[in-house]
Amino acid sequence: MRDDLPAGTVTFLFTDVEGSTKLMRSLGAEAYADALAEHRRVIREACAAEGGVEVDTQGDAFFFAFPTAPGALAAAAALTESLAPGPTHVRIGLHTGTPRVTEEGYVGADVHRAARIAGVGHGGQVLVSASSARLIELELKDLGEHRLKDLSAPERIYQLGDGDFPALKSLYRTNLPVPATPFLGREAEVAEVVELLTEDGRRLLTLTGPGGTGKTRLALQAAAQASESFPDGVFWVPLAPLRDPELVLPSLARTLAVSEERETRLEETLAAHLNGKSLLVLLDNVEHLLPTAAVRIAALRSLNGSRLLVTSRERLRISGEQAWPVPTLAEDDAKALFLVRARAVDPGFTPSPTVDELCARLDELPLAIELAAARTAVFSAEQLLERLSQRLDLLKGDRDADPRQQTLRATIEWSHSLLSEQEQALFARFAVFVGGCTYEAAEEVAGADPDTLQSLLDKSLLRKRDSGGAPRYWMLETIREYAGERLEESGEEEELRRRHAEWFVALAEEAAPHLTGSPKAWLDRLEDENANMRTALDCLEASGSGESMQRLCGAIWRFWTIRGHIAEGRRRLDAALEADSRATIARGRTLNGATVMALETGDRGAARRHAEEAIVLHQVIDDPWGEPISLGLLGNVHAAQRDFEGAQRLFEAALERHRDLGDDHRVLVAMDNVAWMRVELGDVSGARALHEEVIRRAKAAGNLRMQATSLGALSEYALREDRVAEALPLLEESYRISRDLEDSEALLEVLYRFARALAVVEKAADAARVYSRAEVLRQETDRAGIPWVERENEWTLARIHAQLDEDAFARAWDEGTRMTLDEAVALSLGEGKPDA
Repeated sequence: MRDDLPAGTVTFLFTDVEGSTKLMRSLGAEAYADALAEHRRVIREACAAEGGVEVDTQGDAFFFAFPTAPGALAAAAALTESLAPGPTHVRIGLHTGTPRVTEEGYVGADVHRAARIAGVGHGGQVLVSASSARLIELELKDLGEHRLKDLSAPERIYQLGDGDFPALKSLYRTNLPVPATPFLGREAEVAEVVELLTEDGRRLLTLTGPGGTGKTRLALQAAAQASESFPDGVFWVPLAPLRDPELVLPSLARTLAVSEERETRLEETLAAHLNGKSLLVLLDNVEHLLPTAAVRIAALRSLNGSRLLVTSRERLRISGEQAWPVPTLAEDDAKALFLVRARAVDPGFTPSPTVDELCARLDELPLAIELAAARTAVFSAEQLLERLSQRLDLLKGDRDADPRQQTLRATIEWSHSLLSEQEQALFARFAVFVGGCTYEAAEEVAGADPDTLQSLLDKSLLRKRDSGGAPRYWMLETIREYAGERLEESGEEEELRRRHAEWFVALAEEAAPHLTGSPKAWLDRLEDENANMRTALDCLEASGSGESMQRLCGAIWRFWTIRGHIAEGRRRLDAALEADSRATIARGRTLNGATVMALETGDRGAARRHAEEAIVLHQVIDDPWGEPISLGLLGNVHAAQRDFEGAQRLFEAALERHRDLGDDHRVLVAMDNVAWMRVELGDVSGARALHEEVIRRAKAAGNLRMQATSLGALSEYALREDRVAEALPLLEESYRISRDLEDSEALLEVLYRFARALAVVEKAADAARVYSRAEVLRQETDRAGIPWVERENEWTLARIHAQLDEDAFARAWDEGTRMTLDEAVALSLGEGKPDA
């Protein structure tokens, strides 16, 4: 073990030469060798002067360790200044942590983090992590949060000096998940997959192999590494929670924010979205949805620019597919993985030759190694080898199985056999959850307790991740399959599935009252539980529990509408209505949801039928709260069909009922609807007065959503009279509130009105950009259109086209699709780039 390496809190400094290959070609081999030698001398002298210790050197890259962060920064500043006049320009990354010092040197994620930070920079740029910046008194330039290619959580990065450099080469436009542990080894495999992904002509690459070979981790890492080749984004679509292959393309569409279009097949809409762009889409864990899923994916394989990366235990078997079998870990990588995982359990674990033999017996399978390493808290490596060897030998008779799958199954069985009876019971019961669960759900459905749950976590049979709220507990799909077998054998499966369905029906009903005001927290929670909701509905449908289906659907249809699960939501609501025709409150709520969903998809005939049935039903069962809601929804149907007088009567009737019931929020909603009908019927002054009353009452009640709606309405009156200066601050405030609430429909209306304002003042190109961004948002939220603003939009588009030729309009429209919402609003307020 080296005794010269700093210990405790250490600051790492990584450097490498930018564009070294190009530089060697331009200078020639001899001159490049001289420049490289000078570059090495400068770096070594600067780092040594500040107490830096050279840890490693590879090619033109250096790795130094410093006992203090200020010393590392001073060295970085000195060497950057010295090298500036010469031909070699190095990018430098600093990061501070508390790594473990071993015989091999430093061990821990901090080493990788420092290297990654250096890798996103440019020649002459010194980048500093947040942990180092906190230890430095010198003022640094804050470059914001960035995701690095190790897929770790976002890192706030700072820059030494005020120099102007290109954007950092970090991950952007991505939803790649943050793994619980760092990626180790497999550099050659990652490089090969990246090369295949970026080859010209390659459209579909499938990583194949049994469960536990690390297909997902390898695919995620390769996708991150290849991100620079896909400027339009890298997106992950997890398919393991799905059980219906028909949900593959809707899940992809939701991830890409692509809206389903009427009278157009979804695969055609997706292909049109992907064609001509440079996106990478990772469809993860598709095997259980084959062969139907392969047919759906085949419709997307002929793409121009975008690529599909798939993980599956078997090939899709479609033309154009390039299969790449995922190998087991290399010997050194397998050992490194075992040591890292073992030391996470026992920091004092020391390697021995037995570790190499153990990894070999486990066929270098990542998941098998992780499960074995988790047991080092109890067993030595020698004991692990002895016990696992016995289990492995028992499975040699199953010759029809993949040998690697035999090894993994044996490892899982061995881990399972060491569990106590109570642990085995909870392990099996966890299989009922799809996509994980909260502790409360585990406790109520599976009978979990903190000690048993923690024990399964410690043994790597269960995993935990944060989801913005309470932690979620989940199983790798391979382990969950095994747990499912144990659940079937236990005789508890039917009871567990009943309790699971009941729990999520209750959760949906608990969420329902919170989905009308400021619903973001509940929407996020329901998004986390979407796979469990699907499973619960499937179970209820299979068991003929129609009323429970309606209770669940009637409670969460607003979630489906707001979050864009339109096609699935409508299908679920229709199935629930068919499952039970009895007149109940649950059926009434389901009819209300079906009305809204039909309106969202432009099916006004179905919307009318559902709303009329709901009104009669509420009268039959004497439901005074449900009837006015249905009256208002039928009013929306009449308004969409341009029967404004009929809509007005229905809105007024709903308003009167809501007032009698003291339902303050829906009173304001009904008043807003009545005001809009006054506009459509020509009573603009009456409408304005009513909207002014709505905003006063909304402010008094603290109802932000209705404040935003009424501010938008008041801005519309100003725009109708070309009083743009009066409209803009109203729209700005409406946008601010709606953005904070994440109210997509209100945001959409605001953007359309901003576009109208720009068209009024003859900034046609900017109007086209903002209108285009509004259309992107409409597609993201899967809306067919907002009937009550369609006429205003027709006027806006006509005004834009009158001022722009087709080419100018197309350019502005394309630019708008790439803007953020904030950029579009800044442009509308005169704070962005000028109209051109």
